[in-house]
Parts: sequence; C-alpha cells; structure tokens
Amino acid sequence: MKILTADYIISAPSLKDCPDFQGCPEIVLVGRSNVGKSSFINSLTQRKNLARTSNTPGKTRYINFYDVNYAKSKSSKDKVMMVDLPGYGFAKISKTEQEKWRKNLEAYLSKRESIRLVIQLIDSRHGPQDNDIQMYEWLQYHGRRVQVILTKTDKLSKNEASKQLALSARALDLSPSDLIAFSAETNAGRDQAWAALLEALSLPPLPTENTDGQASEENLAE
Repeated sequence: MKILTADYIISAPSLKDCPDFQGCPEIVLVGRSNVGKSSFINSLTQRKNLARTSNTPGKTRYINFYDVNYAKSKSSKDKVMMVDLPGYGFAKISKTEQEKWRKNLEAYLSKRESIRLVIQLIDSRHGPQDNDIQMYEWLQYHGRRVQVILTKTDKLSKNEASKQLALSARALDLSPSDLIAFSAETNAGRDQAWAALLEALSLPPLPTENTDGQASEENLAE
C-alpha cells in the first residue's frame, strides 16, 4: 500500500460547516486531548508535518479534514478523508466551551453519513479513562464501527505494553487482539492500523441518526 498524496483541506467549527465531499469515505479520529491524533495522521500518511502536533492539550478545537490518496496496487487508486476531531477530557477550558465541543463531537459522530470507521486513540501509559470508556460505549450505542488503538507504546517496556493491552481490553470488554498497539515514533502498528482502515472502507456505510435530539446525556468533554 502506497500513499500517493496527503493534504490538509479545511477546518470546520461545527457539523453544519463541514464540506460535502461527494460521498468520499471518512475515517474519524477521536481521543483525549494530547493522545497523539496528529502524530497518528502523520505516521499513517508518512508526512512528517501534515497535521500539526502540539504538547498543549486542547489545541485542536475544530474538525480538521485531510485528503489522502493511496494505491493498494499499481492498478488501483483510492481516496479517503481522515478527520481529526477535537480532543475530549481537557478540563482547563470553560464549561461553555466544553459543552460546545461535546455538541460538535456528538453531532458529527451521530449524523455524518460518510463515516466508515471511528478510530479511538487511547494513551497506552494510562489506559482507558472514564471518558474514554464513555466515548467507546456511546459509539457502540450509536452503531459506529470502532477500532481502538493504544498510542505511545514506545514509552513502555515490552512487558508493560503487553500488560496495558490486556488491561485496556478488559476495561472495554474486548479481546486484546481487538486492540492495536501503536507508536508514531517507531511506526509500530502502522500496517495493522491501515489493515483495519482498509477493511472498514470495503464495507458499506452504516445508517445515521436523522433526529435533532440529544444523542446522549453523558458529557464527553468532561
């Protein structure tokens, strides 16, 4: 699998501001603030600075779109939109701002028809936090396909990473084989991540919600 082009397209403050990409499938990234979503995008696209990384939690406040063209073979060319959503779990902002982020996340994740897969990134050093578990359960409840990926595994020893994989799987009621251990520093898990992505792209999109009602009472931004 070869990356042909990868480009930043636009940042949208809310669902109504998101462009219509004429049915182009979307892979969406969610995770706590500073979990490594930008680094994940850069690793998968093999572009060092495609997505801007920062050590400041809560920096991403918009829905960011990246246009990725790839080839699975010499005779095939395909396209996917990678979408970076604002990180949840950042407390050093006002309640009003947290509520705005929550509504943006819920609206996009429940109503965007072109979503094929949600990749939930979780920091391997800490495992699933309460709002990680709430997010995973919310996505399951709303019928989204989800791939959980543990980031920053290069920060752990092999034994620690294996232990954290098992603990994280248990917290999410999954098998360890359902999770992918990933490092943007070493690109460990990159091929597995692409395999999960391509498998999701081969499947038809799932139905989305048509109501304007509140999808969940859980505050994912807390």
